[in-house]
Amino acid sequence: MKPGKPNSAHLVDVEKPAAADVSGGRGVLVEVFRVGACGTDREINNAEYGTAPDGEDFLILGHENLGRVVEVGENVTEFAPGNYVVATVRRPCGSSVYDKIGEQHFTTDTEYFERGISRLHGYMAEYYVENAEFLVKVPNALAEVGVLLEPLSIIEKGLKQASDIQERMKVWRPKTAAVLGVGNVGLLAVMALRMRGYAVHGFGREPRDGYLNAELCEAIGATYDSTAEISVEQSTEKYGQYDLIFECTGFSPIIFDAMQSLNENGILLLASVTGGDRKTDQVPSDKINQMFVLGNRAMVGTVNAGREHFEMGVKDLALCEAMHPGWLGRMMTHKIDGLENFARAFDILSNAGKYKAIKTFIEVKRPGRESPV
Repeated sequence: MKPGKPNSAHLVDVEKPAAADVSGGRGVLVEVFRVGACGTDREINNAEYGTAPDGEDFLILGHENLGRVVEVGENVTEFAPGNYVVATVRRPCGSSVYDKIGEQHFTTDTEYFERGISRLHGYMAEYYVENAEFLVKVPNALAEVGVLLEPLSIIEKGLKQASDIQERMKVWRPKTAAVLGVGNVGLLAVMALRMRGYAVHGFGREPRDGYLNAELCEAIGATYDSTAEISVEQSTEKYGQYDLIFECTGFSPIIFDAMQSLNENGILLLASVTGGDRKTDQVPSDKINQMFVLGNRAMVGTVNAGREHFEMGVKDLALCEAMHPGWLGRMMTHKIDGLENFARAFDILSNAGKYKAIKTFIEVKRPGRESPV
């Protein structure tokens, strides 16, 4: 697509890359099997943001990915042809101290270098080449659901930050969690928290009956409540205050409801990236301020992720698949066959309520099928 031009996504022929072309023998040629489509891709195609690489007038979309190694450079020892891999998204191309120490997901630069989003081509392609440093191996048994790893990595980063922050108390034994918004990212948060033993309570706008997302919450041992029937703050009368709240709604006013629903010493994690200029006048600011100060509560945002968070995600995917076989696969509701049908993905993303989509993805090549190259 052409950044800055709405609805400009189109197919383009590009030269097939070679592993030996990059990274001093550390290059890896990957054949793409699946690429996820999400709100970020829709927003870039709507010309809300997105930047092409230097010297080019188009950006290859796609940051959620799963592929198979085809070829490795002479200095690559950790991967071999046939391995399934997922690539991370952000690259340390900036000037901040965080880029320099390999923690680019915390960069303070205003210009990002992100595959498929900003200044670097993405994975909505048949092949890509990447430095081995930015690839994470995925077990063969997770090939069908490995494309979920990138969105899960954001959840993993948030939970790691929560754990790090709560070390301030020396002893923190959380038991209950609320997840606000049970779309794709929210359901992954429900899963990750359940894998850690939390009693999890999911919240969404839709009525419970006939709602697949609610069914998935309950199938993994969480509860589900519709915010049309009970607010998050009101739910504390039913479940008690929450030790951890993960906000995944994209609706910023609910944050103030969440802030009033935290237990003492609790932590609120924000995963939504909200655009626009929405405002609310009815915020009990004195009450919230007092709760946070006197109750040692904390709030932190999570966006993008580093390699360690992807690796944490692999472990949670494997544990979930072992404990709840098929649960992850049920999240993958809308498959699009072939890059040539990319427009279908944008239709689904723009009409998610109509299609009742959880995870939409393009199957570039079927996992497990031998490559002709």
